Amino acid sequence: MDPSSPCLILLILIGCVECSFENHHHHHHNGTRRYDYCVLGAGPAGLQMGYFLSKAKRDYIILERNSGPGSFFNKYPRHRKLISINKIHTGRQNREFNLRHDWNSLLSDKPDLLFQRVSGEFYPPADAFPLYLSLYVKELGLKVQYGVDIGRIRAVPSAAGRSYILTDQHASDYTCSVLLVATGLWVPQKVEFVGSDLVEGYESISTNPEDYRNQAVLILGKGNSAFETAQSIMGRASRVHMLSSSPVRLAWQTHYVGDLRAVNNELIDTYQLKSLDGLVEARLEKIVIAQRKENGVRRSGGRKTERKGQLYVTLNKYTQEEKNSSDVTGEELPGYHIDNFSMRKPYDRVIRCLGFRFNFSIFDSSSCPPNSENAKGRLPGVTAWYEGKDTPGLFVLGTAAHSRDYRSSAGGFVHGFRYTARAVHHVLEQRYHSNWWPSTKLLTTQLQSWILKRVGEASGPYQMFEVLGDVILLRGSHCEYMEEFPIQALPQFSSLSGHEISSHGLIVLVMQYGKKKIDYLGRGRAQTDWTKAWKSNFLHPVLYYYDKLPTEEEMKLRPHGWPLPRPKAIHHMVEDFLTEWEGPISHIQPLRRFLEHCVQTDLRAFYAESCFRASLTHRTPPLFCQQGYLKQQGLSHNGQLRQHVLDAGLTPTEQDAGKSGADPTFPNYLAQAGASVSSGLKIDF
Repeated sequence: MDPSSPCLILLILIGCVECSFENHHHHHHNGTRRYDYCVLGAGPAGLQMGYFLSKAKRDYIILERNSGPGSFFNKYPRHRKLISINKIHTGRQNREFNLRHDWNSLLSDKPDLLFQRVSGEFYPPADAFPLYLSLYVKELGLKVQYGVDIGRIRAVPSAAGRSYILTDQHASDYTCSVLLVATGLWVPQKVEFVGSDLVEGYESISTNPEDYRNQAVLILGKGNSAFETAQSIMGRASRVHMLSSSPVRLAWQTHYVGDLRAVNNELIDTYQLKSLDGLVEARLEKIVIAQRKENGVRRSGGRKTERKGQLYVTLNKYTQEEKNSSDVTGEELPGYHIDNFSMRKPYDRVIRCLGFRFNFSIFDSSSCPPNSENAKGRLPGVTAWYEGKDTPGLFVLGTAAHSRDYRSSAGGFVHGFRYTARAVHHVLEQRYHSNWWPSTKLLTTQLQSWILKRVGEASGPYQMFEVLGDVILLRGSHCEYMEEFPIQALPQFSSLSGHEISSHGLIVLVMQYGKKKIDYLGRGRAQTDWTKAWKSNFLHPVLYYYDKLPTEEEMKLRPHGWPLPRPKAIHHMVEDFLTEWEGPISHIQPLRRFLEHCVQTDLRAFYAESCFRASLTHRTPPLFCQQGYLKQQGLSHNGQLRQHVLDAGLTPTEQDAGKSGADPTFPNYLAQAGASVSSGLKIDF
């Protein structure tokens, strides 16, 4: 054997291995892994998107820095109770309806893959959530790679226009055409002020109430994390004060689930009933947390009334200019100037509970989305379809995308962003795979029933009120029904969905609250008169009719508090105590009249006998009869009568229908008869 043969064989084998890596879609000889879609983060938003990508058989990977999914919930909330409701018993078997009251489950095609499998508690323990997410990954077979800590993300030009390269802690690269960021918010929000180094963070405080026994505690913040902390220690602490720049916002008043929930608000009782606890307003940038230079202040009898190391709250204006030290003299304390200053007594601890912010540090300048204009810049700025502004191909999912509906809807929470993730997936399917936004084709006579079905059970528009809405494309004798479109993206509707608007226009169905500030527990808080439905205060369906798509300019200039610009016609369905919009007089009849105005024809349902008589006495029978009775629906085993009608020329033939491109279902009989379009044609027998 030639001595050089083993070397030649070895070189051939090495070459074959290299070729196999080069030809493999995910691996290259330089260690780079390539995917069409990279999902960053295996929290609930990342896994939800992973499900949709997996179901569509797309090339994707979910990258997670920790050893399991939902790692945020291994630590937070610190006191281990979730405030997302888990209502298992609704009295209904309708799965879609039940998701209105299940705020923890993710969407899937497995009807039993619900959060209730890991917890039956109404406010579940936080430890249950990672268990549920692990179950979700396992049963759906999602592609998750754990232990990948991405430290740098950059954008580079590619054949498709732009790609993203993600570099992990081992300097390995992951290249993807589309980057879906679902990292959530986990960087503690901080405010810098003199003495901020003396403050403890929510992320590191003790959760043992005994550690606060007989201590005076000041909490910075008045959100749920702050009140959760206060509620945990108030039975042991001597007093608990809470400080922030704004007053408490109660979720049951604002309808925003991120505001203070009743499950955490016990301290409001002790404050209002004057039991030592209290709430104070002041801008954090203007306060100083300090220790006194003296160890204590002696009073009569020589007894020290203040313990060493206690912390004082004072204001910038009382301290020396350009002060950097956290030590103050007695003259710099507000009690020296105002003897009844509310926080004049010292505290043993000051705790910061100001929430979290998005981690911008992993993005370089080529890939970093801008800071949001709201939420104090804590979130990335995204478009109405959740693509990063100035970062094409980078989409933000989950809590991090909450800037679109901050303090106005549920997009920052699982029961909201599970639907916005689905909307983003529809956008991806249209843009990169030419799959139009899913729609259902309906006869126009079926539209009313379909709308009633949606308002009675749909969970997406119900949870993401004023953000996601159903879009109905009117096509004459039929319509196309699209579910859960991000309504602020209507100006870009055609490019995002693939659907075009016809001359008949469109209807947008959204759920919304009233805009008037009222006493939500007072008398007269609810509207029951359907003739005053527009005055409804609680969640109710609203339909907007447009003859053409709103423009970007119209969207910007929409009335304050409105989710959409002024339409050609608008209809409020009066709020309902049971959220069941099925009353024949209060709900159904006003809806039918509105739809008749939009489609310009009679949408009433008729018995077969009435349709027969209308066919004999009217040139164009009502639409319900044309699409049902005259197509042998409504008559049983009697084709002879239909043939008599056709022979008499009482219905248009297919040949006639094709002339001049006109829709035979919509002749001008309304105008000829002098009938009011808004009320529909009245045919009385």
